[in-house]
Amino acid sequence: MKPSRLLLVIPCYNEEAILHATYSILKNYYDDIKTKGLISADSKFCFVNDGSRDKTWEIIEELSIADPDVIGVKLSRNFGHQSAIMAGLEKNIDDFDCFITIDADLQDDINAITGMIEKHQQGAMVVYGVRGDRSSDSWFKRSSAESFYKIMQKMGVPVIFNHADFRLMDRRVLQELGNFKEINLFLRGVVPLIGFRNDKVFYNRLERQAGETKYPLSKMILFAWNGITSFSTFPMRLVLYFGVLNFAIAMSIVIYILFSYLVGYTVPGWTSTMLPLTFFSGSNMMALGLIGEYIGKIYEEVKGRPRYIIEKIVNE
Repeated sequence: MKPSRLLLVIPCYNEEAILHATYSILKNYYDDIKTKGLISADSKFCFVNDGSRDKTWEIIEELSIADPDVIGVKLSRNFGHQSAIMAGLEKNIDDFDCFITIDADLQDDINAITGMIEKHQQGAMVVYGVRGDRSSDSWFKRSSAESFYKIMQKMGVPVIFNHADFRLMDRRVLQELGNFKEINLFLRGVVPLIGFRNDKVFYNRLERQAGETKYPLSKMILFAWNGITSFSTFPMRLVLYFGVLNFAIAMSIVIYILFSYLVGYTVPGWTSTMLPLTFFSGSNMMALGLIGEYIGKIYEEVKGRPRYIIEKIVNE
């Protein structure tokens, strides 16, 4: 079988501390799998600068000028991780047979790429990189991450358990992915929706060699919330259930008040007035906030703004 022309897409945000090491590791690995005939000699990798505030773009530009196998893409500002991935994929869709996305810190083991390529050669059009175990994570991170996947699955979102954004996609899959036009793109849920034959490669996550994670707890929570609200209306249904529960509690209070009045046991008091008032007011504000979140997403989508804007490309 003729080896596929592979593009590796690496989104980068403030990665100056690790970028040279990342390039060196990827270059050596690419040379090795090219020699073995797993990929074609004109396979490349693409660094996408997602509006970094450090010297990330200068390093990418330097590497791209020195090495024809490196494509550098600079976005005009920070558009977010998912948009940066799509920029690297869509800009090169016609030039390669298959595409792999991986983060610049290389905590996702690049040796799993060999297995992905082999699965692709066997007919899989999507190959998911799945963490084999999370023993290296703290208890909090492990339990919160696994809870996230379980909650998403229960809400009907077709996520792959313990899979992030380390995956191989065939060009045909990427062409179909281009038909998903939403701005609030959640690739972990969208890619499984496309279908086609898929497979998994299991690996163990590595330690970050340098720099700091770009996904602290606050960003992880925001990312999870965006995934849930972009892909499921279940939280809206919870508002309905919560409203029914509140109505039932209110009716119970009314019955209690009427009963107390009929038997002559009425004790006026501040607590009995303020407690229901604050409870129902808080519940209403939560419900309105959740509805507002969905309306805000509709507002963003109907404007039809671009997911990203490319400012410059080196080695196009």
